[in-house]
Amino acid sequence: MSAYKDLMAFQRETSALGQIAGRLGWDQETVMPRGAAAQRAEEMAAIEAVLHARRSDPRVADWLEQARAKDEVEQAQLREIRRAYDRAVKVPADLATAIARVTSAAQGTWAQARADEDVAAFLPALSEVVALKREEGAALAQGGDIYDAMVEDYEPYTTGTQIAEIFDQMRPRLVALRAAVLDKPAPPGLTGSFDELVQMRLSQKLAVTFGYDLNTGRIDKAVHPFSSGSGLDVRITTRTSETDPFNCFYSTIHEVGHAAYEQGIDPDYALTPLGQGVSMGVHESQSRIYENQLGRSRAFTGWLFGQMKDAFGDLGIADEDAFYATVNGVHNGYVRTEADEVQYNLHIMLRFDLERALMAGDLQVADLEAAWNERFKADFGYAIDKPSNGCLQDVHWSVGLFGYFPTYSLGNVYAGCLHQALRNAVPELDGQLAEGDTSGATGWLREKVQQFGGLYAPRDVIERASGMEPGPEPLLEYLESKFGDLYRL
Repeated sequence: MSAYKDLMAFQRETSALGQIAGRLGWDQETVMPRGAAAQRAEEMAAIEAVLHARRSDPRVADWLEQARAKDEVEQAQLREIRRAYDRAVKVPADLATAIARVTSAAQGTWAQARADEDVAAFLPALSEVVALKREEGAALAQGGDIYDAMVEDYEPYTTGTQIAEIFDQMRPRLVALRAAVLDKPAPPGLTGSFDELVQMRLSQKLAVTFGYDLNTGRIDKAVHPFSSGSGLDVRITTRTSETDPFNCFYSTIHEVGHAAYEQGIDPDYALTPLGQGVSMGVHESQSRIYENQLGRSRAFTGWLFGQMKDAFGDLGIADEDAFYATVNGVHNGYVRTEADEVQYNLHIMLRFDLERALMAGDLQVADLEAAWNERFKADFGYAIDKPSNGCLQDVHWSVGLFGYFPTYSLGNVYAGCLHQALRNAVPELDGQLAEGDTSGATGWLREKVQQFGGLYAPRDVIERASGMEPGPEPLLEYLESKFGDLYRL
């Protein structure tokens, strides 16, 4: 037992330092002065050097060899520590430090280039990030597929080929549904101006409605909404637009899904490998089911319609049914985070194919904008109008998150499975949602998914909760049924 106890004590300290690094990242995207970017890059590099040294410390290997697990939880702790250690020792310390430094600086470069609509200003930084990440991927892959090694960071036990097979199953039906829906008249949108302070107040109410504990969380604004932290400090961000309050409200609900997952994990797992979401795909299953299957449901939008009328007055929408159609309107658009449920996964497939090509060396950074614009025109039927709506719209590549994008669609697939099981388990769900009560759904998700943190492998979590092997069929059936009804297909 001494080896296991010593290992877990060391691990908790490492996890605490990782939380501090995450807080630096939160600060950088919310309140850090713009002029602090160069110093922050050095700070991030310094803490990454400490973290990498701990993650690859030879004592970890000794403890792992000596430790013996006495139950399922300890077996899972050792499994995840061993997996992380095996990856850490493959990456040279100077490379890990360089990636932290360069990606921190590149994030600021991206933000400015996006604001200036200047792709050329970002490409040198992105080229450096891509080169370093390919080097890291090669070190991790040990002769195998570089992209698979990167996906492992975000969706363990899954390969790029497996993801491509799922996407190949989804694409034809999504394209057909998109074409059928866009052939119908679009519902009217909101009109007028929506005070951004009022948006933030209602955003906070929505967060609490979906179970977010503000005693251990907070809501701030960022260019790109995100969730950060675990355990007793889980923060989210949202964004506001004077003409589009849905952007704020559904960004908030989405990020609350992430945050609720972290807040719902068994507190005994805090600051251990099991004390955080098991994968980004499972994480996205929570954010997407909160945002879409619950937040955009006919029942819940009826309640939200009343809340928005109370907050803003007349919305120019006749009734709850019209509001439901407006919330779920399918429109041409450029931005992934604003995409409707029908088209969202097509955005992910575009990014998945481009980043796989970048990592394989089949696409050069200098050619990325042209490749993006060509692919977008082919997939969506119209041209990109400006870089911030094209290859500069997402922060992910600037911070080195290659292999992350496909987990968004895996999350949708997982959410489809969970939603089907949830509907069977909570038959009174619509009545609850119509009253603004999400506790039946969020309580079921906490019991079936969230409390376990990293205890089980990602696909095992979904299979245990839903009673089915994860696959795209429930999601596709949900989308075809929902939008077939909405658009009278």
